[in-house]
Amino acid sequence: MKIAVTYDNGNVFQHFGKTENFKVYEVEDDKVVSSEVIGSNGTGHGALAGLLAEQGINVLICGGIGEGAQTALTEAGIEMVAGAQGNTDDVVEAYLKGELVSTGANCDHHHHEEGHSCGSHEEGHSCGGSCGGCVGHKSDITGPNVGKTCRTHYKGTFNDGTQFDSSYDRGEPLEFICGAGQMIKGFDAAVANMEIGEIKEVHLMPEEAYGQTNPDAIFTLEIAQLPGSENLEVGQQVYLSNQYGQPFTVKVAAKEETTITFDANHEMAGKELNFTIELVEVK
Repeated sequence: MKIAVTYDNGNVFQHFGKTENFKVYEVEDDKVVSSEVIGSNGTGHGALAGLLAEQGINVLICGGIGEGAQTALTEAGIEMVAGAQGNTDDVVEAYLKGELVSTGANCDHHHHEEGHSCGSHEEGHSCGGSCGGCVGHKSDITGPNVGKTCRTHYKGTFNDGTQFDSSYDRGEPLEFICGAGQMIKGFDAAVANMEIGEIKEVHLMPEEAYGQTNPDAIFTLEIAQLPGSENLEVGQQVYLSNQYGQPFTVKVAAKEETTITFDANHEMAGKELNFTIELVEVK
């Protein structure tokens, strides 16, 4: 099986019709055996769907996608998983494990399909890696690197030394615009004053990272009101949409006979984080 993901600097690109690259994964026995990045070689929904068909793609994972593209993919016999976000390798792994659930291609209702992901984010936010994740902040950061595109390697650990993320392990630096709110505030502030080749150790309190846990972000719904939720399990990550059709990530916190409780807090909320950051390039 071949899975293609809209690709931009390690993350799921959010506009299918404008994607310039796909990362293609060769999968055997639900495990990735190889991957490569290919160019789109064209623009427009039909052209992209045709390219994927020529490459023998079975599944497309993407962010935002329109009805025309959905039709083209369906005609090409390609399964679509829309609304995905974050690091492409992580998204593919989650898809193969069946840990993500879809609210539908347009993220405009509360329908779920097992094994799919659905989520999106506002333009200009980074949703990849453990130091991004749609956590834009009002920037009061100053430094010579603010407003510039920075490439950094990093390793993130909890206070007990447990590693939760590392760009070194992925073999690719993280790229973002410093001070643009694409990163958590403490990470952004650290990079703002770094020099190329410098390695910095930072300790971030929750207020500088993903904030404190918000009890108002935990809510309970009737299972009967959420088709497909009867199949969800505690601990599973799903994507829901609000009244404006905007998707957001939640985790199943509890499940009773007739109700299900979701937690919309970021999984890193309330945690102190440590980062080793290496500034690789500024452009």
